[in-house]
Amino acid sequence: MTEATQASPTARTPALPNKLPQVGTTIFTVMSALAAEHDAVNLGQGFPDFACDPALLDTVTEAMRAGHNQYPPMPGIRPLRAAVAAKIQALHGRQYDADTEITITAGATQAIITAILACVHPGDEVIVLDPCYDSYVPNIVLAGGRAVRVPLTPGSFRPDFARIGAAITARTRALIINSPHNPSATIWSAAEMRQLQALLAPTEILLISDEVYEHMVFDGAEHQSAARFAGLAARAFIVSSFGKTFHVTGWKVGTMAAPAALTAEFRKVHQFNVFTVNTPMQHGLASYLKDPAPYLRLPAFYQAKRDLFRQGLADTRLKLLPSAGSYFQCVDISAVSALNESDFCQWLTREVGVAAIPLSAFYGDGFDQRVVRLCFAKKDETLRAALERLRKL
Repeated sequence: MTEATQASPTARTPALPNKLPQVGTTIFTVMSALAAEHDAVNLGQGFPDFACDPALLDTVTEAMRAGHNQYPPMPGIRPLRAAVAAKIQALHGRQYDADTEITITAGATQAIITAILACVHPGDEVIVLDPCYDSYVPNIVLAGGRAVRVPLTPGSFRPDFARIGAAITARTRALIINSPHNPSATIWSAAEMRQLQALLAPTEILLISDEVYEHMVFDGAEHQSAARFAGLAARAFIVSSFGKTFHVTGWKVGTMAAPAALTAEFRKVHQFNVFTVNTPMQHGLASYLKDPAPYLRLPAFYQAKRDLFRQGLADTRLKLLPSAGSYFQCVDISAVSALNESDFCQWLTREVGVAAIPLSAFYGDGFDQRVVRLCFAKKDETLRAALERLRKL
């Protein structure tokens, strides 16, 4: 018996104070595990079940064979940064310097926490708009800040500027917005972005604009990026995601666009929490972006899936809420069940065979409005299989 395997009264694991005492297993993990256990159609977790464009895989393979397998520059390879800057200018009319204002990140989640760590100091407040993506608040806590939750208007999920304005204090460091919005599938209008610009104009508040679903905007609407509004762009960290746009969520490659002064602070943190990002993927994406058609076609691609799904849901007792952007569809369950959202989602998974996500999981106080979220970023046959089961409700 070695010394390492002998029992010893001094061999113990030290107690570790909990930095995130309110955080447990995410609802996405819980529902995906339940879906697997009951062989349910998983419309809970937001990722595609279909393949990306083979041409994109070819560009990455070519990059690996060409020897692009070592560390790239810390902010990302220049061809990709230049392609991102050109794309933003073409779509939104804002010129970003590829060298000093564009950074390639290890997905949007890393971009968001890096922005928060770069700008939030202990005691600072950050306004988040409930319901919101579940990484925002833990990121703020890790930075030593305090999340100030302001609800979007129940039912419509529109921003309530009176309440946002009332939440601003001398300690407010930043505000996080998300459009197209996860989980509600709403999009901010140009008028709302201008109203936000006017609200923030007299302040020193920074903006973190989560725009990962930027190319999933439907019915002829345009995505209103913070980059389109000079007063917002001047104070904004703008987050995007190649994973969402090109159906490769597992690659974890995103972007951050911000003015040079903000980017300099962002990169100070970026270089020490991830340093840099997958080299062949960067080269592959830079090559693939030479053709804008794949992302320009994306709204029509996802709108067709949304319409297929909504048409099928119309034959159920679930009440459809609008889906203006993202790849989510929210439904009101009031006519189907008296259960709360969380219990309904578990019942739906076990008994009907379709997994969904309760909107209450996106609220700090668990606000329950009898609405659940479904994801339609799935093969048409997957959506039809789910609809066949949902018609039994």
